[in-house]
Amino acid sequence: MDSQIKSGSRIARRRIGTTSVQVSELGFGGLQMGDYWVRIGEQEARETIRAAYDAGLGYFDTAPQYGCGLSEHRLGSALRGLPRDSYVISTKAGRYLEPDNDAAANPDHRGLPFRKVYDPTYDSTMRGVEHSLHRLGLSRVDMIFIHDLDPHGLGDDYERVFRIGVEGCYRALDDLRVQGVISAVGAGLNVSEAAVRLIAETDLDCLMIAGRYTLLEQAPARDLLPLAADRGVSVLIGAPFNTGILATGAVEGARYNNKPAAPEVLERVRRIEAVCGRHDVPIAAAALQFGLGDPNCSSVVPGMGGPQDVARNLALMKVAIPADFWAELRSEGLLDEAVPSEGLDYGP
Repeated sequence: MDSQIKSGSRIARRRIGTTSVQVSELGFGGLQMGDYWVRIGEQEARETIRAAYDAGLGYFDTAPQYGCGLSEHRLGSALRGLPRDSYVISTKAGRYLEPDNDAAANPDHRGLPFRKVYDPTYDSTMRGVEHSLHRLGLSRVDMIFIHDLDPHGLGDDYERVFRIGVEGCYRALDDLRVQGVISAVGAGLNVSEAAVRLIAETDLDCLMIAGRYTLLEQAPARDLLPLAADRGVSVLIGAPFNTGILATGAVEGARYNNKPAAPEVLERVRRIEAVCGRHDVPIAAAALQFGLGDPNCSSVVPGMGGPQDVARNLALMKVAIPADFWAELRSEGLLDEAVPSEGLDYGP
């Protein structure tokens, strides 16, 4: 039997915290617009962004880090001339870009001829936001996330830099929120423990957690998600496919967190695929829709690198997933007991 399709499917919108910002449940991840995996042409980039917009995606996420400003530049260019209130755009802070005269000679360099400087101080954040506005061609941005303020990349320097980020980057974004330059302040992180700490010490509107709350990993359901809900912090799910394996399944060469998947990861995915097979649910559809089962999750934001990715993700969002599927995952020990049941019934 073929997978069922939801009747009257459309991309709904959900509110960010207590703000006026409303994002589409399916967002557009702009990482590949910075040529992250492969280099794409300007025309294809524009067609990808406009295909998403024309299909009803109303939320676009980017960052200075993505292609050293190329993703921001392309998004701003493709969306220019469209009604400003018809889309929501988020970018990130904590890095600024400086000219790199050697970029053209580096075959591994991706994007614009700049180098990234990690500096989450107050003044650098203000400068970085101004540069982002210039690349986007906008006078305001709906949301800005404090980027990567977690031990994932900071190592032994985490404690010192975390304090600088809270007292510098967060304070700058809070000032911009008061001034109306941005409507919501968030954080984009890869480690849930760091997200718990940041929520506790700041007044965030939203949080993007990448790859940590997925069909494969659900530990944040025990601490991060309840805390976020209690504090009125909306959650956005980045990297819902765990960088590949939940889109491809446990095939040879499947990637998990940007690396070849370990045997235990492959085995867990095979178990998920077995349940998917019994309910005729594509694993990629379950992975994409999973996060939206949490009523405090506002959007799931996969990366998109071409019009075909936009079409594929839209189709996956339209697959009807019955409650029995999620119930069997739970009975098989593949859903954490803390994962909320509310919202997981996507049946027709």
